[in-house]
Amino acid sequence: MRSFRQVDVFSAEPFRGNPVAVVHDADGLSEEDMARFANWTNLSETTFLLSPTTDDADYRLRIFTPSAELPFAGHPTIGSAHAWLEAGGTPRTEGRLVQECGAGLVELRSGERLAFAGPPFIRSGAVSEEDRERIVRALRIDPSQVRDLEWIDNGPGWVGVLLDSADEVLAIEPDWSAAMGMDIGVVGSYPEGSECAVEIRAFCPGYGISEDPVTGSLNAGVAQWLAGDRLPASYVASQGTVLGRRGRVYIDRRPESWGDTVWVGGDARTSITGTVGLGE
Repeated sequence: MRSFRQVDVFSAEPFRGNPVAVVHDADGLSEEDMARFANWTNLSETTFLLSPTTDDADYRLRIFTPSAELPFAGHPTIGSAHAWLEAGGTPRTEGRLVQECGAGLVELRSGERLAFAGPPFIRSGAVSEEDRERIVRALRIDPSQVRDLEWIDNGPGWVGVLLDSADEVLAIEPDWSAAMGMDIGVVGSYPEGSECAVEIRAFCPGYGISEDPVTGSLNAGVAQWLAGDRLPASYVASQGTVLGRRGRVYIDRRPESWGDTVWVGGDARTSITGTVGLGE
């Protein structure tokens, strides 16, 4: 039997964030074991903590959706780091963790809350006219509502869509058949002085989850695209509102403090602990 935690990420309130299933001491499990368990949990992501293959990392992580493995994802990164620390993991460097995953090495910092350094884009820049038309159709919005649209892919495959307002984002009722095969992240601003700067939604039906409640990788991509330009360098994003969640993602891109690195932070708390019989 292996230790198991389910961690709620990106919310300070119980059961209002995005849960991730974390299996400890996963060395020896086959890829088939991992994929089958991730399909069974039916959460947006399930992760497996393994021994690192490099001295530069504190641990290695494999990340699965119900239907595929991801090279990187944000809320599993924070949730798994929280679980690793809670189980007694000791970082090589105080206040700093290094996660090894499919996307390479990802740095995390601890403090008031865990935060990870947004990985570089795998794909960025302009979206083809054909893809633009398909995205507009999938979101069931008027083309005039789109203020900008770019690839912001840091692993999962995100394309970012900027709308004028948070209200427009919240009003979207997607056409899932048109969205299939694309991972679409939509962002719109709240009025100045609001608790949060933006509302974000993540549509990814190809991974077996129609809408992800709170998404670290997408928020990292949005910040790399917009923070310090059309959004403040430091802000709080809201996500999950339509799904009855209260996700809060803390973005920091202040050059005087961090260079040009985007740091994506969030609260995490363990909601379930136990053991799971895998690979037996």
